[in-house]
Amino acid sequence: MTIKEQQDEIIGDFEFLGNWDDKYEYIIQLGKELAPMDPKYKIDENLIRGCQSRVWMHPDYKDGSITFTADSDAVITKGLVSLVINVLSGHTPKEIIDADLYFIDAIGLSSHLSPTRSNGLLSMVKQIKLYALAFQAKSLQS
Repeated sequence: MTIKEQQDEIIGDFEFLGNWDDKYEYIIQLGKELAPMDPKYKIDENLIRGCQSRVWMHPDYKDGSITFTADSDAVITKGLVSLVINVLSGHTPKEIIDADLYFIDAIGLSSHLSPTRSNGLLSMVKQIKLYALAFQAKSLQS
């Protein structure tokens, strides 16, 4: 599935949810369904700076695409990181770098998250794009 298709699917899922209590519950559920992260990756080097909660993210670059695993010590934040990695995981560095993540505004996250959570979400996206830039640069050197 393309990044655009992933985002459109998420937008569709959120359209079926009535109010923001339901949407928060859905985000929490996504966090609970997030595949467990190997404890060996829960290290300072994988912590995302700029998040109020502790969020760890680990990229795995294989066969030209990046797969992300992540975890957080806060349930809503874990759901937010789940949304982002579900959209971007499994794509090439170029696809990730070029991605316009319009779903964040389309589902109303920008206007319904606290400023600290919004900053954390932006930090997650920024970190994923930095990983993609690093893997792209590395593959160009090979």
